[in-house]
Amino acid sequence: MDLKGFDQPGSAAAGDTRSVKVMIAGGFGTGKTTMVRSVSDIKPLTTEETLTQASADVDHLIGVADKAETTVSLDFGKISINDSLVLYLFGTPGQERFWFLWNGLFKGALGAVVLVDTRRLASSFRAIEEMERQNVPFVVALNVFPDSRDYPVEEIRDALDISPHTPVVACDARDRTSSRDVLVALIRHLKERSAVALESR
Repeated sequence: MDLKGFDQPGSAAAGDTRSVKVMIAGGFGTGKTTMVRSVSDIKPLTTEETLTQASADVDHLIGVADKAETTVSLDFGKISINDSLVLYLFGTPGQERFWFLWNGLFKGALGAVVLVDTRRLASSFRAIEEMERQNVPFVVALNVFPDSRDYPVEEIRDALDISPHTPVVACDARDRTSSRDVLVALIRHLKERSAVALESR
């Protein structure tokens, strides 16, 4: 898809609004539902269920012991980036036992945000592997929690073993402006990839 002009307000013809499917992925408890809720222009659809003692041995709660609910299917929201571009946001479930849903969710996605909790980097390894396996362009968003340590970006990049061309940005998933900035970074990344692909033809 040609992304030229997507971040230029009013660049599309009158009534010419483009819709793009974007995934919000990451490990268990990294803030996916929080991001969708904070940034969506509409009341988001969520499929959260209460965590019970029965899941204690299945869902690893280290670092997220206060988490009371979890997504069991998907989260859905929508945000208008500008007059010509609307993003439909699909948040993935984070627990391993729901990963079988990912294949269907990623169908038709133009790009993705992988949310990372720097206190628990390993929780997002699977999401990054899935992006690479399905060839979905993505940005890594470091969700800053109150007790998160401030690591240099290159250390995070090395620890996650991601390409130097993959953007890594910090964010607060609770904050609408911060979450929107992550989505704008993704759109810019997609545009740059599109430009490189066109030049190589």
